[in-house]
Amino acid sequence: MGVANKAWRLSLLSEKPNLALSNQSNGKHYQYHQNIYNDWRWWRSSATQQHRRKVPWSLVCGLMLFGLGLVSLFTGHVASDLEWYSQRLVKRSLFYSRLEGRRREAIDIWKSKYSNLFYGCSERGRNFPPAVRERASNGYLLIAASGGLNQQRTGITDAVVVARILNATLVVPELDHHSYWKDDSDFVNIFDVDWFISYLAKDVTIVKRVPDKVMRSMEKPPYTMRVPRKSPPEYYLDQVLPILLRRRVVQLTKFDYRLASNLEEELQKLRCRANYHALRFTKPIQEIGERLVTKMRKMAKRYIAIHLRFEPDMLAFSGCYFGGGEKERFELGEIRKRWATLPDLSPDGERERGKCPLTPHEVGLMLRALGFANDTYLYVASGEIYGGEETLRPLRELFPNFYTKEMLAIKELKSFFPFSSRMAAIDYIVCDESDVFVTNNNGNMAKILAGRRRYAGHKRTIRPNAKKLSALFKARDRMDWDTFAKKVKASQRGFMGEPDEVRPGRGDFHEYPSCICEKPFTDDENRKGEDLLSDRIHMNFKENVDSKYVGENQGDKSLQRLKKRSIEEPISLRENKDGENFPD
Repeated sequence: MGVANKAWRLSLLSEKPNLALSNQSNGKHYQYHQNIYNDWRWWRSSATQQHRRKVPWSLVCGLMLFGLGLVSLFTGHVASDLEWYSQRLVKRSLFYSRLEGRRREAIDIWKSKYSNLFYGCSERGRNFPPAVRERASNGYLLIAASGGLNQQRTGITDAVVVARILNATLVVPELDHHSYWKDDSDFVNIFDVDWFISYLAKDVTIVKRVPDKVMRSMEKPPYTMRVPRKSPPEYYLDQVLPILLRRRVVQLTKFDYRLASNLEEELQKLRCRANYHALRFTKPIQEIGERLVTKMRKMAKRYIAIHLRFEPDMLAFSGCYFGGGEKERFELGEIRKRWATLPDLSPDGERERGKCPLTPHEVGLMLRALGFANDTYLYVASGEIYGGEETLRPLRELFPNFYTKEMLAIKELKSFFPFSSRMAAIDYIVCDESDVFVTNNNGNMAKILAGRRRYAGHKRTIRPNAKKLSALFKARDRMDWDTFAKKVKASQRGFMGEPDEVRPGRGDFHEYPSCICEKPFTDDENRKGEDLLSDRIHMNFKENVDSKYVGENQGDKSLQRLKKRSIEEPISLRENKDGENFPD
């Protein structure tokens, strides 16, 4: 109303001069409007005065004092609550602020400042049912692993979980004798089979072979099938279980990466128990591996282990070019033909995308730029290096203290030379015990060892940021060493194996296991920073440590579906065409 009255008033005022100049016949009309205007001014003035007289100042002051009292009472309670909550939360936030602040502080190249705050935890939950005995199980599960040692290790680990999902009796997996590595070693030649069976006895019933009585009673040979990669538990329950119930024995072939990464929490813990505890190398392999570690420790207090993975098959698989001319293109092209499904790739495009492994020279430059001195001891885990000694020479010049297993124990290794998987197992032990482990690709050994070292308390693991480093290596001749080193350090932020680089449970399980716990936070003002919990906890399954589970997965309780289901025909048993897996 106020806006309308004001507009009406202004309109009358603007018309007043025109009305004064009008003829006599309009005089009465003008006077009439003028009277209305004067009456409106008088009414507004009187109404305002009456309204002001109705609200005395004493009442206003009283209301203000009453409001201030309420505000004071409310803010007093809020301040008290905030103080109480802040005292509870500030200590928890201190830890995370340390992790966030780490990105702005210098990194210890030998050990993470926060590694002692985490440890592997894979203890069985109280509500995890015991294993079903052999006679009460749904049948026998045969597994044919595929690939090199570490690729087969992923299959063995997942086979344990699949047997649990199916309530099946697992037969000790059969290793691959026909892959590129041509190793005829059996499970018993590489892993301690008795320890494997006994360690997992509470989780899965495992036998060395299908009983003869069962085999004789079968009308048909074991049903053979291949499941798609990264299959969830529901696939096994829907597609494999009905066949297992009907045929009693089922064999899953080319079993590597056939189980989804994201599983229910207790199944993930079982994965960790199988991989990091149950799979123990045989005594001869373990002894020679420990002997090599002892020799490295005698020469230096700490050492770096590098998995160069610069063998011909790896380079051929990558589709990259390393400057060897037509000879290199022809040789690697011939090897690449064994992967029939690999597409044609652009070598320059692959390098820009960070898909090419670094050369031994580039690995050495990266380590020197990060701050490792040239008197650092290196243990190089590798097979046949493409280009031989000529390729290794630049790395040797950067780090003269250069050793391989052949250099440390040539005589002891003679009996192992014909078996590539056993040789790889020895490298695995020495790399696992190193102070710093450097990967040079995204292959199976790199993934498996990176995951194991995270599980062991985030031991320093360096993964080259090949995408950024490739551009730096191209331009290194146009910058001085200090500038190059500064840029390398900046590029490697987030690739040094720090606890906060990837949240547990994200990514591939074998590289980023979710069974990692944070040690309980303690309120001890006499101890500061990472020294709060500096005592390292061994990877002992039997130790009980009260802690908060990091990356807890509250998904569907798939374990509730492990009961026997009615026999029904699976929807489809067609084999999905598999993509080629990255070589070890």
